[in-house]
Amino acid sequence: MEYNPQFWQALDQLLARSALVIDRPKGSSHPRFPEMVYPLDYGYLENTASMDGEGVDVWVGTAQPPALDGLLWVVDLPKGDVEVKLLYGCTPQERELAFQFQNRPPYLLAQLALRPVAPLEKS
Repeated sequence: MEYNPQFWQALDQLLARSALVIDRPKGSSHPRFPEMVYPLDYGYLENTASMDGEGVDVWVGTAQPPALDGLLWVVDLPKGDVEVKLLYGCTPQERELAFQFQNRPPYLLAQLALRPVAPLEKS
């Protein structure tokens, strides 16, 4: 598979031009499933649209300076839904926490994709 820097740059542009709204702070409970507690800040990009018609979802970590480090693809079988969640400023441990929150077999399944390092230019 070929590295596509334009894909990641386009996501960077969405992050740069959209306000990040944290509607589920770290430690808060999921509105429909109170036993699910958010391990990180979680929100969305204002004035964007995801596959569910809502704003693009974002997990926000503590890494400084923050940058888009990856994404999660999430399949929600009961809802018949697939979504993409951006990982912004997440340490390796925080990426794992977000993955574990989103990956709850057999009904909620996630796949982590880390942002690749650009291949070195050949001289």
